[in-house]
Amino acid sequence: MWSLVKVPDNPVRVNARLDDPLSRWLWPAKWILAVPHYVLLFLLWIAFTVVSVIAFFAILLAERYPRTLFDFNLGVLRWTWRVAYYSYGALGTDRYPPFSLGEEPQYPARLDIAYPERLSRGLVLVKWWLLATPHYVVIGFFLGGPRLGVWYGGLIPVLTIIAAVTLAFTGRYPKDLYDLVLGLNRWALRVAAYATLMTDSYPPFRLDVGGSEPTHREDRS
Repeated sequence: MWSLVKVPDNPVRVNARLDDPLSRWLWPAKWILAVPHYVLLFLLWIAFTVVSVIAFFAILLAERYPRTLFDFNLGVLRWTWRVAYYSYGALGTDRYPPFSLGEEPQYPARLDIAYPERLSRGLVLVKWWLLATPHYVVIGFFLGGPRLGVWYGGLIPVLTIIAAVTLAFTGRYPKDLYDLVLGLNRWALRVAAYATLMTDSYPPFRLDVGGSEPTHREDRS
């Protein structure tokens, strides 16, 4: 018998809204339009890495992630998610991403991470490399990347290209495909937050599809 059960709150919340209509022919140019963001994000991710190292020692000594550093890294993740949503991480909007580390609640792609009042000293030593390794294997297939000197496309870029071609011919983004792409991105962002020490909540091995964070799921009992 199937019943609905409440899904435990996750400190990493990924929400998005599919814009309708979307331009049929803007998507081939988005990689060019997003270049200024790519340049800035390259620099921001260097800073993100330095901040994460500082946070590592802060957690190890005081069991706290300094709030200013947390807000900066959250801002970088938010910026990255907005650019990915605009470009080939989802192609879910034609609204150009703002150059901002802030929350930007009016933008159709949003990311929130609950600030942890306390983080485990023990977990900070192992979660980013040992505990997260099974997830790295999974999201490697989602995102793609180099293997044995050859670049392999991931599931997310392949699905977004399929969506783009469908959009070009039909004028619509298939809803089921959109839900799947958002679920894959949600999984990757949860792992990113965990691996970069922003939460002790282990990411679930669960594909939560759709633009909104789930509150209930079906359970067979």
